[in-house]
Formats: sequence, structure tokens, C-alpha cells
Amino acid sequence: MATYFIGDVHLPTDRTHVTALLEHFLRRIGGNAEALYILGDLFEVWLGDDVSPQHYQAVIQALRHTAQQNTPVYLMHGNRDFLVGERLANAAACQIITDPLIINLYGHRTLLTHGDTLCTDDVTYQKYRAGVRDTLWQQKFLSLSPSEREAAAALYREESKKQTAAKSAEIMDVNQQAVREMMKQHDVTRLIHGHTHRPGIHNFFIDDHPAQRYVLGDWHSMGSALRCDPKNWELETFAAE
Repeated sequence: MATYFIGDVHLPTDRTHVTALLEHFLRRIGGNAEALYILGDLFEVWLGDDVSPQHYQAVIQALRHTAQQNTPVYLMHGNRDFLVGERLANAAACQIITDPLIINLYGHRTLLTHGDTLCTDDVTYQKYRAGVRDTLWQQKFLSLSPSEREAAAALYREESKKQTAAKSAEIMDVNQQAVREMMKQHDVTRLIHGHTHRPGIHNFFIDDHPAQRYVLGDWHSMGSALRCDPKNWELETFAAE
């Protein structure tokens, strides 16, 4: 038995190979995993629990089936799907978890986060994030009609593409000092996150103590997961059957 971590699946509203990859993965681990943690951006866009579920019914049922096979599913908000709420969580039999969150992972005090708050060099994004995470902003957005929300989201996606193209790779990656500060704040030596789409395992030191940062991969071409058991923590990639 193992515990799995995934993130940045970015499920589109229309069924594609990414949907097939996720369904294949859920079938493989259902009943054979101690837990599944989804660390943000499961969905490419989420316009509210009253609108978006219609596009993802097959995935919602697959998540529910996984949970019903005694594999608890935990869902963290990402920068694309921060409007996911309890209505979706109930339908998918998932539990929404806070960001950041500390868990005991096989004897290791481990910090989980989506990862976007660690990209402190991207000042423009951090200002945007603070705005859309505000309760009043969210209430106002969710009061719009479905078509108005879709139009607003489309405008943001276009602006985001333009800004991303103009930014250096370094700016969009995590700031290592921010990583150390967060880990010191929470008294951990292991961190798991996504967001950057740069899978890898990074070894470094915090006050002369060895530390590890595990970065999840995206699902653009292959499935990607971090598999952890009492002996090994390793990144895996896989294709659909």
C-alpha cells in the first residue's frame, strides 16, 4: 500500500486524453492505495459548483468510486480551480484540505501546498492571487450568470498567456528562500508541491539539516504522480491503457 500525490492535471471541459489518463490512474489505485492527495489544479477552469460539474460528470463519478473503495481522496485548491466548493466535494466524495497542510507521512512530518505562494518573484501574479482569493471578490464573481463567468474567465486566460510569455522561467519558478522560510515556519524538512510543472526531487539544507522538496509533474502528455510508501518516495509517469 502507498500514498499518492498528483497535481496540475488541468482537466479540460471536453473529454481528451488527459481525462482518460486520470480515469486509468484512478482505476489502478482504487482500493490499492492508503490515500490520494490532489494538490491543486485538477481542473483547468472552475466557474463554480453550480456551473462546472456538468462538464466533468465521468471524472466526478470516478473520484467517488475511488473513495468508496477505501482510498480517501483529498483535494486542495489550485490557481485554476480555487472556486471548487463543498457541493463538488460531496458529489465526488472528496475532502477539501487547506493550503498549506501538514501530514505525518510514514513517520515524516511533511508539508503539502499547491506551490503558487512560493513563486514570490512573480509579483504581478501574487497581487492577482490575493485579489481572487478575497471572499468578497468570490461572492461577486459567483453572483454573475454562467455566461458572464465564462467570458470573464476567458479574458483572464488570454491575459495570463500574454503575461506568461513575457516572463522569464526563473520568475515563474519557486523562490528557494521562500521555500526555506515556509518549511522553517512549519518545522518540516519535507515539502510536496506542484504548480510549476517542473517535476523533480530537490535536496538541500535548512540550518544544517537535510531537507527535500518533491515537485509534482503536469499531465499534458503523460500521467504523473508521486508514490510514497514506508521505504521509497518516487515520481512516476504513465500512459493510459
